[in-house]
Amino acid sequence: MKLRYELDATDGRARAGRMITGRGAIPTPVFMPVGTRAAVKMLDTTDLERLGPPIVLGNTYHLMERPGSDRIAEAGGLHRFMGWDGHLLTDSGGYQIFSLSPKITEEGARFKSVYDGSIVDLSPERSVKVQEDLGADIAMVLDVCPALPGTTDEIRRALEMTARWAERSKAAHTRADQAQFGIVQGGVDPELRRHSARQITSVGFDGYAVGGLSVGESRADMIPALDAATGELPADRPRYFMGLGDPVGLVEAVAHGIDMFDCVLPTRLARHGTVLTSEGRVNMNAARYAADDGPIDPNFSTPATERYSRSYIRHLLNTNEQTGGRILTLHNLAWLADLTHRMRLAIEAGTFQTLRAEIWDVWAPDDARPF
Repeated sequence: MKLRYELDATDGRARAGRMITGRGAIPTPVFMPVGTRAAVKMLDTTDLERLGPPIVLGNTYHLMERPGSDRIAEAGGLHRFMGWDGHLLTDSGGYQIFSLSPKITEEGARFKSVYDGSIVDLSPERSVKVQEDLGADIAMVLDVCPALPGTTDEIRRALEMTARWAERSKAAHTRADQAQFGIVQGGVDPELRRHSARQITSVGFDGYAVGGLSVGESRADMIPALDAATGELPADRPRYFMGLGDPVGLVEAVAHGIDMFDCVLPTRLARHGTVLTSEGRVNMNAARYAADDGPIDPNFSTPATERYSRSYIRHLLNTNEQTGGRILTLHNLAWLADLTHRMRLAIEAGTFQTLRAEIWDVWAPDDARPF
């Protein structure tokens, strides 16, 4: 079995459901920690097992380069290679290569390796083959992710090529135990987003992602584009917003029918001493925490970090002990997992709008709300 989606409850357009594969069930909404090189930064697989995310993301481009998808295939696939029994999703490599100023042709993308400067060619078919070698439960098609802001013509050319690459990706996909997701592009233009969504859904995939948003545009631009895309996506397939990790962004995406997320934000913030809390972002480097023996978050705790005080964390950060970043990484990922769980419970209880307002009150109290 590849994947099926079962809807458990709705509250407005917000959805609580389950993605079911041969490996098990993934409750949604769900946040996926990013394990770029087969590891979430600062953590090992035992840590992930303690945190309990049902699915983790791996990066196709980086794993293709080092150690190589053939090496991982020889090791028994990415699950066995990293010792992880939960679900895995691999992205297509598209977002990373578009940060490397690639040459884009109909055939694919050509760019220089970040590891040794050699020339790398990545076509839709090669991306599919690499991900089949990795053996993730969910594989993403290769798309064209245009930089924003872009002209209408640039955005349209990117989404039209994305649609053609999607057809080639589906034709190349042969692994019966691996689901494949298509990706919607279109910039911040709602009509282009609708057009792209119709194109990608006409190809027919196991699930659908919204790409090319949360890349620096304003929330006022992002939400209408997201709304236009999700309005065209089938209700019986999971929906994935790629690269989104801030609490307001998550709650708004769920409000518009999104089920899945990933982002490096919580782990990156943690490595620099910032935690996500019920009181908003807290910079633990601040001197005022030097004698604060209270918990990291007075309203949330997780067994992985509940023994540590703010004072201790500040000491670790102040002395450049990596343990500080590790503890905060555990906290941030647990906090986001709890947020998505709270969203699920609120959807089931019919109180999602109350939780939505609470998140805005803490994380964006002065911003104009779309509801």
